[in-house]
Amino acid sequence: MSQRPRKLIFVTTDLRTGGAENMLAQLVTAKPRLADAIIVVSLLPPNAYCDRLHAAGIRTVEFNFATAWGALSGLVRLARLIAVERPDIVQGWMYHGDLAALLALAMSGRRRRTALIWSIRCSALELTRYGLVLRLVIKSCALLSGRPDVVIANSAAGMTSHLALGYHPRRCEIIANGIDTDTFAPDPAARLATRGQLRLSEDCIVVAHVARVDPMKDHETFLGAMAELPELRALMIGAGTEYLPDSPNIRRLGLRNDVGALLAAADIVVSSSAFGEGFSNAIAEGMACGLPAVATEVGDACDIVGNIGVLVPPRNPQALAAAMRSLAAEPAAARAVRAARSRERIAKRFSLDRAVARFAALYGGILAGTVSARPSSATAPTR
Repeated sequence: MSQRPRKLIFVTTDLRTGGAENMLAQLVTAKPRLADAIIVVSLLPPNAYCDRLHAAGIRTVEFNFATAWGALSGLVRLARLIAVERPDIVQGWMYHGDLAALLALAMSGRRRRTALIWSIRCSALELTRYGLVLRLVIKSCALLSGRPDVVIANSAAGMTSHLALGYHPRRCEIIANGIDTDTFAPDPAARLATRGQLRLSEDCIVVAHVARVDPMKDHETFLGAMAELPELRALMIGAGTEYLPDSPNIRRLGLRNDVGALLAAADIVVSSSAFGEGFSNAIAEGMACGLPAVATEVGDACDIVGNIGVLVPPRNPQALAAAMRSLAAEPAAARAVRAARSRERIAKRFSLDRAVARFAALYGGILAGTVSARPSSATAPTR
């Protein structure tokens, strides 16, 4: 039986809204717990998930790395926290979290007694669209990527793209995100109520697009596709979407905490990401709700969608519109078959329980000494 960590410290860039942040919150609050004690350190405030973590009995520590002085003093405090708490494992989460975890663990004097894990949560970014600080952090991570005991990615595409960036891990693993299929499930009552609230008739076809406004999510392509589909209705859900251009057939809902109910009200889930996507929670959550997916061929979308939905090239509004039109035109019975197959695929391949079990097995292997003693080729990561 795998050993269980006595204490885990996660170091994440932030706990704001997003797929990476949500996955971390689900991971540390899952039962049975992954460790006797878990501490989540966030490098940036404010943190939307803190109340949820506190309610689950998870200790959180917040720093403010937004300034040079804040980052320097925060590293010292993080190193002191590691020295005092003496965790079995420190796990970074996203680029800044990875780098801070490595530096603070080295400063703590506990590197020989505490394992270090990094977590890659995206695939290839178009770095010219982002700031200099992020580019420097990623460059530093690539140079130092041989230091962690294990580097985990949530997608094969993410691992491949980071190896191309110069990552050279001792050992790499792929652990796909997990979906809570109890929260994200078909819900006829929620469908009826939500459509009533949004003034959507029961017979209209509704597509759901769940993504914060960010260059990688390519809302422009989705808006272009919807302009060709006046017969469809769209729900745009995510931080910043309320400020996007208005259109008669689009509801711009902004950040919401009832995404499950909104997905239940839809008929198709759509991802228009142009780059950077690793494992898309939006696609998988929609499919868990029984929605066939239309997705761009970015990240591991092909592995998530399989042959149940439709994949299209990125940055192509016409192709995206044609795929949505095709699914919307199917008879209701055919869409119902796709819906059942979509949910079944997520439940079997990408459940939260499965993801938690993979992390637990990895931690147990690290503590037993089998992971570090069995390095694998960085060109052949395992799922």
